[in-house]
Amino acid sequence: MAGLADRVSGARLDPAAEAEIRYLEAMIARLEAGEEDPEDFRVFRLKNGIYGIRGRPEHHMIRIKLPVGRITPEGLRVLADGAERYAENRLAHVTTRQAVQLHHVHRRDVPKVLRAVNAVGLTTREACGHSIRAITCCPYAGVSPEEPFDVTPYAEAAYRYFLRHPVGQNLPRKFKIAFEGCATDHARTPIHDIGVVAALEGGKRGFRVYVGGGLGAAPMSAELLEAFTPEEDLLPTMLAIVRLFDRYGNRKVLTQARLKFLVKKWGIAAFREAVREERRLVKLTASGEDLEAWAPPPEPEPPRLPSPPKKPFSFAPGFDAWRRTNLFKQKQEGFYTVTVRLPLGDITPEGLRALAAIAETYAAEVRSAISQNLLLRFVPEEALGGLYEALLEAGLALPEAHTLLDITRCPGADTCNLAITRSRGLAQALEAHLSALPLAQDPGAKAIGVKISGCPNSCGQHHIADIGFYGSSRKVGEREVPHYVLLLGGRTREGEARFGQVVGRIPARRVPEAVERILKRYLEERQNGESFQAYLDRVGAASFKPLLQDLQEVPPYEEAPEFYQDLGAEGEAFSVQLGRGECAV
Repeated sequence: MAGLADRVSGARLDPAAEAEIRYLEAMIARLEAGEEDPEDFRVFRLKNGIYGIRGRPEHHMIRIKLPVGRITPEGLRVLADGAERYAENRLAHVTTRQAVQLHHVHRRDVPKVLRAVNAVGLTTREACGHSIRAITCCPYAGVSPEEPFDVTPYAEAAYRYFLRHPVGQNLPRKFKIAFEGCATDHARTPIHDIGVVAALEGGKRGFRVYVGGGLGAAPMSAELLEAFTPEEDLLPTMLAIVRLFDRYGNRKVLTQARLKFLVKKWGIAAFREAVREERRLVKLTASGEDLEAWAPPPEPEPPRLPSPPKKPFSFAPGFDAWRRTNLFKQKQEGFYTVTVRLPLGDITPEGLRALAAIAETYAAEVRSAISQNLLLRFVPEEALGGLYEALLEAGLALPEAHTLLDITRCPGADTCNLAITRSRGLAQALEAHLSALPLAQDPGAKAIGVKISGCPNSCGQHHIADIGFYGSSRKVGEREVPHYVLLLGGRTREGEARFGQVVGRIPARRVPEAVERILKRYLEERQNGESFQAYLDRVGAASFKPLLQDLQEVPPYEEAPEFYQDLGAEGEAFSVQLGRGECAV
């Protein structure tokens, strides 16, 4: 099997990518010789998707963008090679923005990884920094029965247009864009700087465009900019918005530097008029390249459909449970999209290679989802049994996708300089606890979503979870105790994000018990089978505060020293160790 060097040796990289990698190599050499300003190196590496790692200045996290979430089997194998050879934890981590991260890579090895991923059509460019980040797309685009048309070509066109675009290289702060075609808002458009939703008007294609959404310490729901933007005006409109943000965004106060604050300051009516005027100027001064890029993309070619062995059913253990939770019926007759659930968003090199081989046999396409899972698309119904057995053999046939047990989490204090707690440890403990509860199998309970962040910045999207947590700390005597702030009732739908209400601050060790109590009360008090969201709307999130009050007490260290240790860091005294943040930059 070809290794990483073999995959790169015969590949011709994009000249821009090769120039960036060579410049990075030269900067690393100068840095190690004491001839490079560390701050200049930091700025350049961030622009190229390379983060710092907590407490390890010579090691980095590499964020690899998957264009609209797509990745080929060869791309999976390259990620496997990179994780195996260069990531100390031997894991690839799928993010909530359809990217993949490799952690604990020594800086001398970073250029090798960059060359390999660029050789298979991926990039790290503008994966972080003050730039237009990964443009995300509904993972069911092109296969959803709900959509008026496939938004994938439009998302791809936006990705190509803005990658390395001069306007996006030094913005006041990061900028996020999402595309959605379904009535169900899989892409979470209301929490983006620009949210784009497919629309038809008189048979003509266009989009509802939303602006000014975002999470973080001050979450805001996006506002409707235009009810119908014709497809030929989509990129000029997006460019106009970015130009206004570049010109008027707050560059002096980082905490006020997102587009949402500009929209709030001006008001949506004034911002709308400014966008229309800026769009007029954009179109009047367009170059030939712009005019070509702005043209509606052609209809994509139908995918090459697989022809795997026919085996629609399986008697292997767990097939029925997997089939109930992990399948999405496509609009294409006889085909399914299959979710490969990745606990904690992590997958090993062995898992990646196995998935690559499985995809080549059973699926036409692989995409990532903001749920931190991977999807196999265009799987024939007649081959589902065979696919399940192949996934089972590879250890990738976990059921409970999109359920209570499918927990979203950020990397947390294992690697992030801004994180307070180890969100990974809590996600592991919570999944183990809930898996053992019979009540977690109730359909109403299974439909509840849990999201965890290691700090208030909401990289784990805790604000929009049914049950959300973010890391915090509390001092008891002379010792620090890891805690999580608990929020209830977050959700999104097109045009609206509702953010969870804080109902308590729970010691990390008691979070699983807190969730169990919440589930029990919901199942005991719901009426006529109402959903958890409907139940919360009726009783109010604040009504849970008395139920959880006693759990907020911390026993003395002498009685329970484990309370003074973080989940995932047993045996270590907990303390908050914040560094210079980069994930929220």
